[in-house]
Amino acid sequence: MTTAKVLTAAVSCATALMLVHIIPDLLSVQTRELFLKNKAAELDREMGLIRTQEETGRHVRMLTHEIRSTLDRHTILQTTLVELGRTLALEECALWMPTRTGLELQLSYTLHQQNPVGYTVPIHLPVINQVFSSSHAVKISPNCPVARLRPAGKYVPGEVVAVRVPLLHLSNFQINDWPELSTKRYALMVLMLPADSARQWHVYELELVEVVADQVAVALSHAAILEESMRARELLMEQNVALDLARREAETAIRARNDFLAVMNHEMRTPMHVIIALSSLLQETELTPEQRLMVETILKSSNLLATLINDVLDLSSLEDGSLQLELETFNLYAVFREVLNLIEPVASVKRLHVSLNLAPDLPEYAIGDEKRLMQTILNVVSNAVKFSMEGSISITAFVAKSESLRDSRAPEFYPVPSDNHFYLRVQVKDSGSGISPQDIHKLFTKFAQTQSTATRNSGGSGLGLAICKRFVNLMEGHIWIESEGLGKGCTAIFIVKLGIPGCLNESKLPIMPRMSTTIHSQIAFPGLKVLVMDENGVSRMVTKGLLVHLGCDVTMVSSSDECLRVVSHEHKVVLIDVCVPGIDGYETAMRIHEKFTKHHERPLIVALTGNTDKVINENCMKVGMDGIVLKPVSLDKMRSVLSDLLEHQVLFEAI
Repeated sequence: MTTAKVLTAAVSCATALMLVHIIPDLLSVQTRELFLKNKAAELDREMGLIRTQEETGRHVRMLTHEIRSTLDRHTILQTTLVELGRTLALEECALWMPTRTGLELQLSYTLHQQNPVGYTVPIHLPVINQVFSSSHAVKISPNCPVARLRPAGKYVPGEVVAVRVPLLHLSNFQINDWPELSTKRYALMVLMLPADSARQWHVYELELVEVVADQVAVALSHAAILEESMRARELLMEQNVALDLARREAETAIRARNDFLAVMNHEMRTPMHVIIALSSLLQETELTPEQRLMVETILKSSNLLATLINDVLDLSSLEDGSLQLELETFNLYAVFREVLNLIEPVASVKRLHVSLNLAPDLPEYAIGDEKRLMQTILNVVSNAVKFSMEGSISITAFVAKSESLRDSRAPEFYPVPSDNHFYLRVQVKDSGSGISPQDIHKLFTKFAQTQSTATRNSGGSGLGLAICKRFVNLMEGHIWIESEGLGKGCTAIFIVKLGIPGCLNESKLPIMPRMSTTIHSQIAFPGLKVLVMDENGVSRMVTKGLLVHLGCDVTMVSSSDECLRVVSHEHKVVLIDVCVPGIDGYETAMRIHEKFTKHHERPLIVALTGNTDKVINENCMKVGMDGIVLKPVSLDKMRSVLSDLLEHQVLFEAI
């Protein structure tokens, strides 16, 4: 027994000794097991967070896609509420927009439309200021004014959050930069969880709401840009329609004006043709010196009037700068004497004394457009006579010195002195009604009226000075008016550039060669058979008178059919008025070409026209006419026309 007890005690001791080593190991295993369980739980939480973030990101992408799939402002906002309500299982979602005054927020959109849209609250409420001052979603009381989105009832309202939505405007956009936020320009989005629910807002849900609010702001900015561009497009379309209408009206007005000018061209040139032709024929008869002077004055005045008709009726050439000068050598002194002879009878009626002072150094001959220069001087002097009731008018002409050419009133006028030309300065001083300084610039406007009583009584300046300004500009000059005021008279001054004969290369100038008057007046065309087609009986008789005086054998017809029936190889020249209504002169010319297949048997076909339209020239050349003569036609001009035509077989007068 003793032995057994000893052995048992020994085994117990051995076992105790072994447990001393085993127990710490067992405790270590339990600790590690608890640690691993904690780690597993932590990993589960992290995986849940990752899944939540992925779910949130998916919802954000989905919401962003839905929100930005349209650029319509109302669709964007309504889609935002619907998608947020579906994604977050909301009881209600609403959007408050600032009113036009910016002092209130108006309920503009709701998810279930349980509250009437249009309800307003003051924008300066503390809860609104709290939300607007934070860039994050803010939990607010369900009982505040902006959160009362459901009718009152016996239920526990769910948690409510609000977030601001920045409103971006086009005026805030900067070049190459993100748009700036407009201060205190926010909308308010309110989101409510279901009632009678223990559910609370999670952090990731709040983050989702904040991201969506930013996306809505961007989408609204894009919608604003689209709306602005659409408004601009509509405005542009309206402007284009208005411009197109204005263009069509302008084209209609231009066509009407051109039609009117074409008719007036013909109707005014026909009587001028009669006056000039008969005056030139009368000039060839036996006249007393006094009668001859009268006839020459009538002829010169008629020529000036014909030139004026050329320029006034062809307004387009004056206004678009296509009018060309006819440069030739002329007697400068004679131009001033002619102006004096023309103006003295008118001035004598008003008992005005007109004096002419030509400087000793003024060249007697010059190269330029004699008719345009004479018309400019005559218009300026006539204007002085027109507005002078008493006193005198002085005309002074001299060569302008280089130091006096520059004028601060016309910086674009930049004269360049040269040995080949000089600058003529003409001053016309009157003792008339004068003009106030502020009205001077109006004088060169067509049909201008000033405040002067005399001007109003005289009917304004008409076209005279306006045409003078264009002529002076063509002659590389400058024109202006000086006056100290009403009742103190005026001084009209202009400077023009003229060539010096013998110094210019005349081959480069568009000068029509002049035949001496003695030789020219001796040329006749005895027996030359000429056929004249003109519907106007008076014009036809006058043209015949000119041709008969030159020795021609003239046949007259009044229609195309008669012309084609009468014309024969014996006729050397056929004059056709191409601007007669009801008669197609171009078709007549083509049928004459068809009738005479051999060129040497066909008569020379010349258009006689009162129309200065360049289309006339082109049409005449297209149908094979040999020349164009512009009405009115004097005896000397008819003689020159026939001479050049028979010599060169072609004659196209400049239009």
